[in-house]
Amino acid sequence: MQRYFIEVQYKGTSFSGFQTQPNALTIQGEIDKALRIFLREEIQTTTSSRTDAGVHAHQNFLHFDTSVKIHQNHIYHINSILPSDIVVKNIYLMDAKDHARFDALSRVYTYHLLRRKNPFKREYTWFYPHEIQLEKLQEAAIQIVNRTDFTSFSKKNTDVLTFQCKIISASWVQTEDEIIFTVEANRYLRGMVRGLVATQLLVGRNKISIEEFNAIANSGDCEQADFSAPASGLFLERVNYPNSLLQNPV
Repeated sequence: MQRYFIEVQYKGTSFSGFQTQPNALTIQGEIDKALRIFLREEIQTTTSSRTDAGVHAHQNFLHFDTSVKIHQNHIYHINSILPSDIVVKNIYLMDAKDHARFDALSRVYTYHLLRRKNPFKREYTWFYPHEIQLEKLQEAAIQIVNRTDFTSFSKKNTDVLTFQCKIISASWVQTEDEIIFTVEANRYLRGMVRGLVATQLLVGRNKISIEEFNAIANSGDCEQADFSAPASGLFLERVNYPNSLLQNPV
């Protein structure tokens, strides 16, 4: 058996999340099905990052094992089986010990707020016409980098063993028609980025102070945080691995 990493992009709007679920249309479920059809083997992928329902990805990775030797032209055939909202970008030949999730160093997410109504961006942003003070958003982002316990920003009914996350960077930028939040961390909790975005926006709109934001973060109570940011604006931008890992594309 040979191990491969598969690099994918997807639009999450029509899917019930990433992870395979019985009787539900999911990203992983469709990828596994396409691989089984093409390779004619029982394939079960393991992902680097499980995105929530409606969340998009410019880059995500999975790994799988197969006895079939995969070639570059196989990418075309696998894509022809997949739904149009999922695309295989690359496949890499790996060692048996390589792991899509455990070998990842960090994941980068962006969240996109649309300032002016645009019908072509409706499925990829949160239309947010309210007055926002960008400098206050930046101040809130600094508070995120300084902490490690994100219990307050994790939705309930999660099966994690720890709520500790290492935030490498967090910042807001303004473009012509969007305000974009970018965060890089070693791991994330269920609903964490959307909770961080919506609660920071309360600071940016002067609904709460920085002191109140920190009090929410320190409370360990997710009911005090705001999770109203819709999935449509959230993108998994990239998964970072050691430079030596992805050296053998098929």
